[in-house]
Amino acid sequence: MVVGSGPNGLAAAISLARAGRSVALYEGSSTLGGGMRSAELTLPGFVHDVCSAIPALAQASPFFKSVDLAEQGVELIHPRYPFVHPLDDGTAVVAHRSVEETARGLGIDESAYRALMSPLVADAPALCDAVLGPPRVPRQPLALARFGRSAVKSTDALARSRFRGERASALLAGVSAHSMMRLTERPTAAFGLMLTAVAHAYGWPVARGGMQVLADALVRTAREAGVDIHVDRPVTQMSDLPAARAFVFALTPRQVLAIAGHELPGWYRRVLDRFRYGPGVFKLDLALDGPVPWKAEECSGAGTVHVAGPLADVMSSEDDANSGRHSERPYVLLCQQSLFDPTRAPEGKHTVWAYCHVPSGSTVDMTERIEKQIERFAPGFRDRIVARHATGPAALERYNPNYVGGDINGGVQDLRQLLTRPNGWWPPYATPNKKIYLCSSSTPPGGGIHGMCGWNAARVVLKRALR
Repeated sequence: MVVGSGPNGLAAAISLARAGRSVALYEGSSTLGGGMRSAELTLPGFVHDVCSAIPALAQASPFFKSVDLAEQGVELIHPRYPFVHPLDDGTAVVAHRSVEETARGLGIDESAYRALMSPLVADAPALCDAVLGPPRVPRQPLALARFGRSAVKSTDALARSRFRGERASALLAGVSAHSMMRLTERPTAAFGLMLTAVAHAYGWPVARGGMQVLADALVRTAREAGVDIHVDRPVTQMSDLPAARAFVFALTPRQVLAIAGHELPGWYRRVLDRFRYGPGVFKLDLALDGPVPWKAEECSGAGTVHVAGPLADVMSSEDDANSGRHSERPYVLLCQQSLFDPTRAPEGKHTVWAYCHVPSGSTVDMTERIEKQIERFAPGFRDRIVARHATGPAALERYNPNYVGGDINGGVQDLRQLLTRPNGWWPPYATPNKKIYLCSSSTPPGGGIHGMCGWNAARVVLKRALR
């Protein structure tokens, strides 16, 4: 029995069914997909990704490699650049697919960037296996050691030790801020380095037609494997579920406690109750009557734009979100899928997907600040907006209860909680009750569209409960 139809729940269900087990999947919503959903949020004909927008880790994920996405009708479109980071001088720092091309745009830090990233990109398959796979002794320890020397640092410390110029530091800061932590905290550098290595090795693609297409492909794969799928079946207590040999929850610790806490020992319930959630996000979906008029032309070649300015600005914004404040100049993570996928908007029109980090549970409307920040690097941007749809942390949590307080990463991923996610129990997907298992992004390897929490959990279930 699997509860939750996001990428991890579907991955767990598919993996268990492929192993010959009888699997039922319960989803509380009428729409399957969890964080992989799309909808016309603003105007008819404008397709917006409701949650995740860029499946950056999908092509690096062993689980997604086990699914024939092309056969299921999924087309992953690669923008010219995986991501860019505009600066106030009217230029942009560009992450090319090539390390060499990227390095040439970093001026004084050309050699330093090449020395830092070239080994990691060469090791990318081994790193993805180690980082995305289940916690274990690494198969290629030297590759992980090379990564770990820099990854264990904070973004601020790595930038200060490696780079002398503004451009390389800004590039690292923008991608590291995906961690949703203060950039003075360890191991924020790990997020930046890993995501950048993936961008060079695999790209950051756009799913043609929207992320729902990717979800639908996994649903079809699950059904073909024999998974019995039930929608509109919210689970609030164990009695909502039929009898099963194992229950796999693609839910965060808070929901698991509410549903199955009485089935777990008191000491374990207390451990789960101490699980820490991070900042939330305020998301803005926009319909435009033209493309974003970036000052830096390179921004129009990227699917993802880290809108923030120099390292100091990104650090200030992330410090605010983690300290209960709302940044006046927030770091904005912006995606412009319609530049590369014409199915997202009527001809000549475009969509923008953007969010900033805010304190957990924030009720502050960040629309004005997000638009002002984009306007900073794209004068005239606001004149092109024809419709808006804003979603704050509370609305996100209502939409997907896993987004506690608007936290889309399934919990803080600092050094302590990343290594002991979600509770220090071994293996991390198991509980003291041999019938109850966890597979949400609150388990290793954490947030992202990769399905590996479910893939890893399924293997534990097969060994412990379904032998």
